[in-house]
Amino acid sequence: MAILGLAIKSFRNRKFTTGLTVLSIALSVILLLGIEKIRQGAEASFTSTISGTDLIVGARSSPVQLLLYSVFHIGNPTNNISRHSYEEINDHPQVEWAIPLSLGDSHKGYRVVGTTAKFYQHYRFARGQQLQLEQGQWFSSGYEAAIGAEVAAALGYNPGDQIIIAHGSGDESFITHKDKPFRIAGILKRTGTPVDRAVYVGLKSIDAIHQDFGGDAHGHDPLMAHHDHVGESGQGSLSAILLGLKSRGAALSMQRSINEDGHEPLTAIMPGVVLLEVWQMMGVVKQILMVVSGFVVVVGLFSMLIILMTSLNERRREMAILRSVGARPVHVFVLIMGESVFLTLLAIGLGFSMVYGLMVLLQPWLESAFGLYVPINWPNTTELILLMIIALCGFVVGLIPSIRIYRYSLADGMTIKV
Repeated sequence: MAILGLAIKSFRNRKFTTGLTVLSIALSVILLLGIEKIRQGAEASFTSTISGTDLIVGARSSPVQLLLYSVFHIGNPTNNISRHSYEEINDHPQVEWAIPLSLGDSHKGYRVVGTTAKFYQHYRFARGQQLQLEQGQWFSSGYEAAIGAEVAAALGYNPGDQIIIAHGSGDESFITHKDKPFRIAGILKRTGTPVDRAVYVGLKSIDAIHQDFGGDAHGHDPLMAHHDHVGESGQGSLSAILLGLKSRGAALSMQRSINEDGHEPLTAIMPGVVLLEVWQMMGVVKQILMVVSGFVVVVGLFSMLIILMTSLNERRREMAILRSVGARPVHVFVLIMGESVFLTLLAIGLGFSMVYGLMVLLQPWLESAFGLYVPINWPNTTELILLMIIALCGFVVGLIPSIRIYRYSLADGMTIKV
């Protein structure tokens, strides 16, 4: 206890340098754990975004690009798919359901997706979970829309409100369809996927708002004449098709058949395979960030070593006085060693607390801005191992000044060097 009291008094005399040491190591812990937490959240978000879809079909493009714009709403298709190709694929004997998607419009920065009731019926996420409505109902007729939970929360919408769709997928657009407002029919329950940040409308509604902005040549709205069939495929082109097959074993042959179709250049991908490819690409970035954060940890520990070594010359008389009143060399060793271990553990505890505090503050923003849900849970094995490695490194760093002070003799400590 006496050693502990001496260590605390020593810290009080060196508040500034001690604080810098703790802060540098704590920041390295925040960076290291923060990267690991974000990696876990990103992996969970990616893998839970789509489930149960055997193939995604789009115009000829790279598989990653097709996955990003059709599922994650990142980027835009290079070309569209004809409705004729959609009908052929939909009528294929191996296809159980086909969900058409039409992209290219937005509402206040949120992607507008033209689709049918099949999306609500068959789209799955997070190991087979089905979409559910928080309020209202899925769009059924006329200019109706179903919106994601994030859209509703961010813009303060409720069922019955009217929204204006704009052409283009940017945050701002000068081409809006003000003459054809949509009424919000329902709000989907939160899923933690890009579904939360999208507005869903009927395909025929999308076709109608793009026809001359004011209806046909006689001033009639083409949708109003066919409101009973708003859920049908419509007449325009599509951006992508989500397919569910009757047999998952037929996915490879179906994929090959679509990719080799001579009528229209199409690309069919297996979302699970491409998700793995995307995650491997992100894994390289994660490894780079982990290396950088590892160097930050090393810098923090070296800062502690430098501070402890620098303070030795200032504290040689202090150590000599302790020796003169009966302290043994091992007591001096334990004192310096205890200081380094205490500083390391204090920094780890501070960094650990700050990571979870930042997660509480930033979790809603990360989910809203990037669709990245970072769960707040107990540290996993990887995180505990990282913390143990930092603690062990702090122990090893503390050995250097501790061994050196152990070797100082009483006479050396009491000698005034000029």
